[in-house]
Amino acid sequence: MKLYSYFRSSAAYRVRIALNLKGLDYEYVPVHLLRDGGEQLKPDYRAVNPDGIVPALVDGDDVLTQSLAIIEYLEETHPEPPLLPKDPSDRAFVRAVAMQIACEIHPLDNLRVLKYLKHEVKIDEDAKNAWYRHWVETGFETLEKRLASDKRVGKLTFGDTPTVADLCLVPQVFNARRFKIDTSQYPTIERIADHACSIEAFAKAAPAQQPDAE
Repeated sequence: MKLYSYFRSSAAYRVRIALNLKGLDYEYVPVHLLRDGGEQLKPDYRAVNPDGIVPALVDGDDVLTQSLAIIEYLEETHPEPPLLPKDPSDRAFVRAVAMQIACEIHPLDNLRVLKYLKHEVKIDEDAKNAWYRHWVETGFETLEKRLASDKRVGKLTFGDTPTVADLCLVPQVFNARRFKIDTSQYPTIERIADHACSIEAFAKAAPAQQPDAE
């Protein structure tokens, strides 16, 4: 397997955790999202992923894109250990948490949006960061209520076993802290993320541990 990744990409971070949890070896191919206008936009990488975003996972003849789709692929092709519960209701709960982060919070504050706000809309750095914090905090407020009130939550989002929800939560908390958001406002989210980061598969996937880390 070959993973095209950027050390600070939340979506790539999710996939790195999944690969580690599944015990799968892979070649790490760095794609710098800022250098020289963004290596993800160059023809060589566009030939791999026409969307010009990371991650992309190459497995044999298959080229897979979109982090949640890649994780589902890994779940189906390497089912142990499972990243989704067996019960349909529990699976829906885990997927809902993952999608709230990946589809509601993250798209509003990813690199493409922030660059557009800065270079096209012409907002300054403080306003750009305020935009980021607003949407993360708005999402975290409702997510905290969901997790704090659901009996299925344990040390992690679903009991004490890592699931797709945790794969999405940890990178989003990392980014929130990078943008100076006080995550202690969300004690359940913070507790889950901190516990997850103590698990080897999560720790090895952390941005600082990647070969392209700066």
